[in-house]
Amino acid sequence: IKVKIPFGNKYLDAIFSVPEKKPTYGVILTHGAGGDMNFPHLVSLAAHLASHGVLCLRFTCKGLNVAYRAKAFKAVVEYLKLCDDYKLSGVFLAGRSMGSRAAASVICQLSQGDDDDGFIQGLVCLSYPLHRPKLQSKLRDEDLLLLTCPVLFVSGSADEMCEKQLLEGVVRKMKAPKKIHWIDKANHGMAVKGRTADDVMEEVNAQVFSWLRENVQLQHK
Repeated sequence: IKVKIPFGNKYLDAIFSVPEKKPTYGVILTHGAGGDMNFPHLVSLAAHLASHGVLCLRFTCKGLNVAYRAKAFKAVVEYLKLCDDYKLSGVFLAGRSMGSRAAASVICQLSQGDDDDGFIQGLVCLSYPLHRPKLQSKLRDEDLLLLTCPVLFVSGSADEMCEKQLLEGVVRKMKAPKKIHWIDKANHGMAVKGRTADDVMEEVNAQVFSWLRENVQLQHK
Protein backbone atom coordinates (compact mmCIF):
# COMPACT_ATOMS: atom_id res chain seq x y z
CA ILE A 1 0.00 0.00 0.00
CA LYS A 2 1.62 3.25 -1.12
CA VAL A 3 1.34 6.25 1.21
CA LYS A 4 2.65 9.81 1.38
CA ILE A 5 3.98 10.82 4.78
CA PRO A 6 3.98 14.53 5.68
CA PHE A 7 7.49 15.84 6.35
CA GLY A 8 7.83 19.59 6.83
CA ASN A 9 6.33 21.21 3.75
CA LYS A 10 6.68 18.10 1.58
CA TYR A 11 5.94 14.38 1.60
CA LEU A 12 7.99 11.22 1.88
CA ASP A 13 7.10 8.29 -0.38
CA ALA A 14 6.48 5.13 1.60
CA ILE A 15 5.05 1.64 1.18
CA PHE A 16 3.31 -0.58 3.73
CA SER A 17 3.83 -4.34 3.43
CA VAL A 18 0.83 -5.65 5.36
CA PRO A 19 0.52 -9.16 6.86
CA GLU A 20 -2.68 -11.17 6.39
CA LYS A 21 -3.41 -11.23 10.11
CA LYS A 22 -3.66 -8.08 12.17
CA PRO A 23 -0.08 -7.20 13.14
CA THR A 24 1.00 -6.33 16.69
CA TYR A 25 4.50 -5.19 15.78
CA GLY A 26 6.02 -3.26 12.93
CA VAL A 27 9.37 -2.43 11.38
CA ILE A 28 10.21 0.92 9.79
CA LEU A 29 12.87 0.43 7.16
CA THR A 30 14.97 2.82 5.08
CA HIS A 31 17.79 2.73 2.54
CA GLY A 32 21.44 3.78 2.41
CA ALA A 33 23.07 6.85 0.87
CA GLY A 34 22.36 5.66 -2.66
CA GLY A 35 19.11 4.17 -3.87
CA ASP A 36 15.65 4.37 -2.36
CA MET A 37 13.02 2.21 -0.65
CA ASN A 38 12.89 -0.06 -3.74
CA PHE A 39 16.45 -1.23 -3.17
CA PRO A 40 16.13 -5.03 -3.68
CA HIS A 41 17.35 -5.95 -0.17
CA LEU A 42 14.68 -3.77 1.44
CA VAL A 43 11.91 -5.09 -0.80
CA SER A 44 12.97 -8.65 0.03
CA LEU A 45 13.11 -8.01 3.80
CA ALA A 46 9.74 -6.20 3.82
CA ALA A 47 8.05 -9.10 2.00
CA HIS A 48 9.65 -11.64 4.36
CA LEU A 49 8.52 -9.77 7.48
CA ALA A 50 4.97 -9.27 6.21
CA SER A 51 4.70 -12.97 5.33
CA HIS A 52 5.68 -13.73 8.95
CA GLY A 53 3.11 -11.40 10.52
CA VAL A 54 5.21 -8.25 10.98
CA LEU A 55 4.00 -4.99 9.43
CA CYS A 56 6.76 -3.26 7.46
CA LEU A 57 6.76 0.40 6.44
CA ARG A 58 9.64 1.35 4.18
CA PHE A 59 10.29 4.88 3.01
CA THR A 60 12.51 6.93 0.73
CA CYS A 61 14.39 9.97 1.96
CA LYS A 62 16.96 11.37 -0.43
CA GLY A 63 19.57 13.44 1.32
CA LEU A 64 23.13 12.75 2.32
CA ASN A 65 22.97 14.51 5.66
CA VAL A 66 22.43 12.15 8.60
CA ALA A 67 20.65 14.80 10.70
CA TYR A 68 18.20 15.45 7.86
CA ARG A 69 17.63 11.73 7.36
CA ALA A 70 17.06 11.31 11.10
CA LYS A 71 14.43 14.08 11.04
CA ALA A 72 12.63 12.28 8.23
CA PHE A 73 12.81 8.99 10.16
CA LYS A 74 11.29 10.72 13.19
CA ALA A 75 8.39 11.98 11.04
CA VAL A 76 7.73 8.42 9.86
CA VAL A 77 7.77 7.09 13.44
CA GLU A 78 5.22 9.74 14.48
CA TYR A 79 3.08 8.95 11.44
CA LEU A 80 2.98 5.22 12.24
CA LYS A 81 2.32 5.85 15.91
CA LEU A 82 -0.76 7.93 15.08
CA CYS A 83 -1.91 5.76 12.16
CA ASP A 84 -5.49 4.63 12.76
CA ASP A 85 -5.27 1.69 10.37
CA TYR A 86 -2.64 -0.12 12.43
CA LYS A 87 -2.61 -0.04 16.21
CA LEU A 88 0.81 -1.43 17.04
CA SER A 89 2.22 -2.36 20.44
CA GLY A 90 5.67 -1.37 19.29
CA VAL A 91 7.99 -0.83 16.39
CA PHE A 92 11.58 -1.66 15.46
CA LEU A 93 13.63 0.81 13.43
CA ALA A 94 15.79 -0.65 10.68
CA GLY A 95 18.07 0.79 8.05
CA ARG A 96 20.71 -0.15 5.57
CA SER A 97 24.09 1.59 5.76
CA MET A 98 23.45 5.35 6.21
CA GLY A 99 19.81 4.53 6.98
CA SER A 100 20.92 2.58 10.06
CA ARG A 101 22.95 5.58 11.27
CA ALA A 102 19.83 7.75 10.91
CA ALA A 103 17.78 5.14 12.81
CA ALA A 104 20.30 5.02 15.67
CA SER A 105 20.31 8.81 15.84
CA VAL A 106 16.49 8.97 16.07
CA ILE A 107 16.38 6.39 18.86
CA CYS A 108 18.97 8.37 20.84
CA GLN A 109 16.99 11.59 20.40
CA LEU A 110 13.67 10.04 21.36
CA SER A 111 15.04 8.16 24.37
CA GLN A 112 16.59 11.32 25.82
CA GLY A 113 13.38 13.31 25.64
CA ASP A 114 10.27 13.05 27.76
CA ASP A 115 8.44 11.44 24.87
CA ASP A 116 10.03 8.02 25.34
CA ASP A 117 6.91 5.90 25.67
CA GLY A 118 8.49 2.55 24.88
CA PHE A 119 7.01 2.50 21.37
CA ILE A 120 10.43 1.86 19.84
CA GLN A 121 11.47 -1.66 20.75
CA GLY A 122 14.85 -2.01 19.07
CA LEU A 123 17.17 -1.30 16.16
CA VAL A 124 18.29 -3.37 13.17
CA CYS A 125 21.50 -2.20 11.44
CA LEU A 126 22.14 -3.71 8.02
CA SER A 127 25.71 -2.98 6.84
CA TYR A 128 26.24 -0.29 9.51
CA PRO A 129 28.88 2.11 8.07
CA LEU A 130 31.18 2.27 11.09
CA HIS A 131 33.88 4.17 9.19
CA ARG A 132 34.66 5.44 5.73
CA PRO A 133 36.57 3.04 3.48
CA LYS A 134 40.25 2.97 4.53
CA LEU A 135 39.55 5.51 7.30
CA GLN A 136 39.36 3.24 10.33
CA SER A 137 40.68 5.89 12.72
CA LYS A 138 37.37 7.81 12.79
CA LEU A 139 34.55 5.64 14.04
CA ARG A 140 30.89 6.62 13.81
CA ASP A 141 30.03 5.04 17.12
CA GLU A 142 28.75 7.91 19.28
CA ASP A 143 25.05 7.07 18.90
CA LEU A 144 25.64 3.33 19.27
CA LEU A 145 27.28 3.84 22.66
CA LEU A 146 24.24 5.80 23.92
CA LEU A 147 21.61 3.24 22.93
CA THR A 148 19.81 1.19 25.56
CA CYS A 149 17.29 -0.73 23.40
CA PRO A 150 18.19 -4.11 21.82
CA VAL A 151 20.34 -3.83 18.67
CA LEU A 152 21.01 -6.32 15.88
CA PHE A 153 23.89 -5.82 13.46
CA VAL A 154 23.93 -7.79 10.22
CA SER A 155 27.23 -7.08 8.46
CA GLY A 156 29.52 -8.67 5.93
CA SER A 157 32.79 -9.96 7.31
CA ALA A 158 34.54 -8.26 4.35
CA ASP A 159 32.63 -4.96 4.60
CA GLU A 160 35.03 -2.18 3.61
CA MET A 161 33.07 0.30 5.79
CA CYS A 162 32.84 -1.88 8.89
CA GLU A 163 35.97 -3.76 9.83
CA LYS A 164 35.04 -6.85 11.83
CA GLN A 165 37.36 -6.29 14.79
CA LEU A 166 36.38 -2.63 15.05
CA LEU A 167 32.64 -3.38 15.20
CA GLU A 168 33.26 -6.13 17.75
CA GLY A 169 35.21 -3.63 19.86
CA VAL A 170 32.40 -1.06 19.71
CA VAL A 171 29.80 -3.70 20.53
CA ARG A 172 31.74 -4.74 23.63
CA LYS A 173 31.48 -1.14 24.89
CA MET A 174 27.76 -0.81 24.17
CA LYS A 175 25.34 -0.75 27.10
CA ALA A 176 22.42 -2.06 25.04
CA PRO A 177 21.58 -5.76 24.60
CA LYS A 178 23.19 -6.54 21.23
CA LYS A 179 23.93 -9.21 18.69
CA ILE A 180 26.07 -9.32 15.53
CA HIS A 181 25.39 -11.71 12.69
CA TRP A 182 28.28 -11.84 10.24
CA ILE A 183 27.55 -12.72 6.62
CA ASP A 184 30.70 -14.61 5.69
CA LYS A 185 32.85 -12.87 3.04
CA ALA A 186 30.11 -10.32 2.20
CA ASN A 187 31.10 -6.77 1.27
CA HIS A 188 29.26 -3.55 2.16
CA GLY A 189 26.66 -4.27 -0.52
CA MET A 190 26.15 -7.79 0.94
CA ALA A 191 27.58 -9.39 -2.20
CA VAL A 192 29.42 -12.69 -1.70
CA LYS A 193 31.46 -14.37 -4.43
CA GLY A 194 29.88 -17.70 -5.32
CA ARG A 195 26.48 -16.94 -3.74
CA THR A 196 23.41 -15.47 -5.38
CA ALA A 197 21.93 -12.23 -4.03
CA ASP A 198 18.71 -14.10 -3.19
CA ASP A 199 20.61 -16.69 -1.19
CA VAL A 200 22.37 -13.99 0.85
CA MET A 201 19.09 -12.12 1.39
CA GLU A 202 17.40 -15.28 2.68
CA GLU A 203 20.09 -15.52 5.33
CA VAL A 204 19.74 -11.82 6.25
CA ASN A 205 15.92 -11.99 6.35
CA ALA A 206 15.87 -15.12 8.50
CA GLN A 207 18.31 -13.57 10.99
CA VAL A 208 16.33 -10.34 11.26
CA PHE A 209 13.02 -12.12 11.77
CA SER A 210 14.29 -14.58 14.38
CA TRP A 211 15.92 -11.73 16.33
CA LEU A 212 12.70 -9.69 16.22
CA ARG A 213 10.72 -12.68 17.46
CA GLU A 214 13.16 -13.28 20.33
CA ASN A 215 12.99 -9.66 21.42
CA VAL A 216 9.21 -9.41 21.27
CA GLN A 217 8.96 -12.56 23.39
CA LEU A 218 11.58 -11.34 25.85
CA GLN A 219 9.54 -8.23 26.48
CA HIS A 220 6.40 -10.22 27.20
CA LYS A 221 7.86 -12.57 29.76
